[in-house]
Amino acid sequence: MTMCAACAVGKDKDFGGKVVGVRAADVSFVLDELTGTRPRWKGSALIDPSRIAMAGQSVGGASALGAMVKDSRVRAGIDMDGSTFAALPADGLSRPFLFLGSQAVHSPAGKDPSWARDWKRLTGWKRWLVVAEAQHASFTDIPVLADQLGLEHGARLSGARALEITRRYAGAFFDLHLRKKAQPLLDEPSKRYPEVKHCSPERKTCV
Repeated sequence: MTMCAACAVGKDKDFGGKVVGVRAADVSFVLDELTGTRPRWKGSALIDPSRIAMAGQSVGGASALGAMVKDSRVRAGIDMDGSTFAALPADGLSRPFLFLGSQAVHSPAGKDPSWARDWKRLTGWKRWLVVAEAQHASFTDIPVLADQLGLEHGARLSGARALEITRRYAGAFFDLHLRKKAQPLLDEPSKRYPEVKHCSPERKTCV
């Protein structure tokens, strides 16, 4: 019988921070193995070490921020609907970061205060976007599969539409910051994607 190790530490208030710390260390280990002086992969020459970024959903998104704090090789990051746990430096984090989440939970007036806390210490390029009618799993392939199987996934936004939005905005972010290609989509609301709201934490509004 397989046991749930994570379930046994559910009362640990710093569990999220520990998970993010371990994942950040894992990322640094992989980068060492792939881009170090003696890389473990024969195709390592294909990696441009100046264009490394990280994106994740839920704790994976929180881990993107944690990895950026720990390792300067991670040049940009995206958190998709994950509460954040990493302690940001007192003088801020100046590398590009995108928050992309469900409106109900991650709007500035939503249920999760962690984004507002960390927003203040993100001192470089940053955006805070929320998606109307999405829910936590909308930034994964679960709704796509659920729609195909006729199963309920809790979001009014279809899986196909959620997938399109996730791909489009993540792609735009990485094209801008890793390939230096202008992306007007990230600067203002789009008529093509009216579900995506640009948030102003200072005003506690999203339009």
